Amino acid sequence: MSQTWFITGTDTGCGKTTITAALARRMGQNHSVACFKPVASGAEPDAQGRFRNDDALTLIDSASVKLPYETVNPVVLAPAIAPHIAATQALVEIDVSALANGIHAVRADWRLVEGAGGWMVPLGPTTMTADLVRALEAEVILVIGLKLGGINHGLLSARAIQADGFRLRGWIANVPDPAMPVLEENIATLSQHLGPALARFQEGQWQDDRGLRETISWPESSP
Repeated sequence: MSQTWFITGTDTGCGKTTITAALARRMGQNHSVACFKPVASGAEPDAQGRFRNDDALTLIDSASVKLPYETVNPVVLAPAIAPHIAATQALVEIDVSALANGIHAVRADWRLVEGAGGWMVPLGPTTMTADLVRALEAEVILVIGLKLGGINHGLLSARAIQADGFRLRGWIANVPDPAMPVLEENIATLSQHLGPALARFQEGQWQDDRGLRETISWPESSP
């Protein structure tokens, strides 16, 4: 039976794509894994003039289930701005039901779906990221970028997820700078409020990943 995780984050640049790709590579050692970036803003034309988003391309490369670009990223918007504004400018309506149906049609042990920006990003005049997650019937994984402001952003994001009626399946600490001052104290504070992290990702490696190993069949070694 397929399981779907929606990977959201504290903000743009917190490491959602890094974590989703790393999850796909690790989980793909034991499972079939499909990755999706259903909505992406910020894209450049390829040699054939087709707009392509770098995050979506990274996910395609990392997944064990190889899918056409259009299946992974059906809504690709050129300007690197809020997706609902980019969609309005492009006269595109983001239909969360259609996006969810396309993802559900893909057979895989695990479906990893990366969101656009953070949890409170609108996808239309009356549509929020939460509406897509609800249509997907997905469990939510929160990526917290460990940087100044990360505690506030992480706790606010977790509170918003729960206020929208979802159970936070867990959070992952992404550590872009191991020299961050009081890094361990930041992680301890987040753990006090959110429970222990499923894992820490640092310098291209998984660390403290017992939570993930307890959640899925997770290989003991290799990144």
